[in-house]
Amino acid sequence: MPVADQPLGPSVPAGSASAPGAVVLEGRFGRVEKLEAARHGDDLWHAMAGDDRIWTYMSYGPFADTGAFARWLADRAALADPFAFAVIDEAGRALGITTLREIRLDMRVIEVGHVVYSPGMQGTPLATESQYLLARYVFEELGYRRYEWRCNTLNAASRRAALRLGFTFEGIFRQHMIVKGRSRDTAWYAMLDHEWPSRKLAFERWLSPDNFDADGRQRARLADFQTYGAAS
Repeated sequence: MPVADQPLGPSVPAGSASAPGAVVLEGRFGRVEKLEAARHGDDLWHAMAGDDRIWTYMSYGPFADTGAFARWLADRAALADPFAFAVIDEAGRALGITTLREIRLDMRVIEVGHVVYSPGMQGTPLATESQYLLARYVFEELGYRRYEWRCNTLNAASRRAALRLGFTFEGIFRQHMIVKGRSRDTAWYAMLDHEWPSRKLAFERWLSPDNFDADGRQRARLADFQTYGAAS
């Protein structure tokens, strides 16, 4: 029994979340599927090679050649945490990688991270849709209560993306990590299960065919469909 006059949080039903698996998450602009080095490696190398900036805030990369990239990709694909996915466009080409990581089944907490999108994928509807598909999977199929996003505080693009996608900024962990020999402060963001329905509605309105013109350009921004104060 709790001691009198000591506040406690609300009770949580017993249970745990499920670990991510080798699913295929189908969307309108492409799909998200389990990363397989042999299947996706060539596409990813051709999509990413030559642009070292996409690796700046990662703890790995850039890679000297296709062999080094292939070895790293094979190791990444074999891990259970982070659990890696490839992002595939309508033509069947792998253009990006994203993972679910820091998997805490009993606490029902999971993080999306290690997001590496090729230059050709960045800023496309597929980039947004892939994050929608993962969030829906996390909340509706795997049963998580908390979905996290964290990044280097200097990674302005990642911080903008977190807010745009419906995550809430929660604070900064100072001198949290050492990455490639440099100190890193980490910005933390999260989305909660009871917040997901409003985020989902905004995503689905933005992704609707009616929101894109004949040339595939958005008519309204994701922020225009949000009612919870996220960034544009």
